[in-house]
Amino acid sequence: MAIVYDELKNRKFEEIVHTYTERDTMLYALGAGVGYDPMDEKALNYVYEENLSALPTMATVLAYPGFWLKEPDTGVDWTKVLHADQEIILHKPLPPSGTVKATTKVDEIIDKGEGKGVFIYSSRTVSTEDGEPLCTLIQNTMARGQGGFGGCTDRPPASQTIPETAPDSGCELPTLPQAALIYRLSGDYNPLHADPAVAKQGGFERPILHGLCTFGVAGHALLKTCCDYDVKLFRSMKARFSAPVYPGETIRTDIWKLDTGVAFRCTVVERDLVVIDNGFADVG
Repeated sequence: MAIVYDELKNRKFEEIVHTYTERDTMLYALGAGVGYDPMDEKALNYVYEENLSALPTMATVLAYPGFWLKEPDTGVDWTKVLHADQEIILHKPLPPSGTVKATTKVDEIIDKGEGKGVFIYSSRTVSTEDGEPLCTLIQNTMARGQGGFGGCTDRPPASQTIPETAPDSGCELPTLPQAALIYRLSGDYNPLHADPAVAKQGGFERPILHGLCTFGVAGHALLKTCCDYDVKLFRSMKARFSAPVYPGETIRTDIWKLDTGVAFRCTVVERDLVVIDNGFADVG
């Protein structure tokens, strides 16, 4: 199994048409931990059908192409794949229900050299049935130890630098012990997040939270802290995944104000471990 640059770069993807309901929108928000405070009426707007809004980070599950790097035609050893970075750009607030469509494409493959990693950048723009863009998603996936095939040797884009000063604000949000079991119902059924035996084979003491669920918790913290739960003030968000979260842990999102937008970093409180780093969001 080996990556062939031109074949992977020009891989064809089928268009995905995805119809989702208000129930799906509420289920996604519950998976991301919204509703932990039953008296928070602004948060209730994301998990209750009256005045329902969609969390901005729900963009990550719309017209989702699945774990396509597992397919034999990619040449990738999927057992050595890690989700490295994620970015979402909102062109308008997501509707709480509807039918959307998108086609994934491979933007670039960066070869770090023989025995080193490979960065696979892919993207998709999710649109309405009429072709109106709703959101654009950009993902960087790292394939460990699979370099040396002669691909592009450009350096990966620079990450957001986190200021060395104390954060301007922070937000601690709990996750449920069953958070991964809820979140997987939004479309990512990787057994690593549900089956203890699979998790142990992967080197974890128990099932871990989906990286995009952690991303959703961070997005919730930004929406709550910087936007007062107003989705119209949430325009984009990107971050790097640095460590897994176990369901039931508390995630603290530290936030620094910049000239434009904010920088952020997420830490698991119980282990004092950074799990999302180099974050940037255009909010407020």
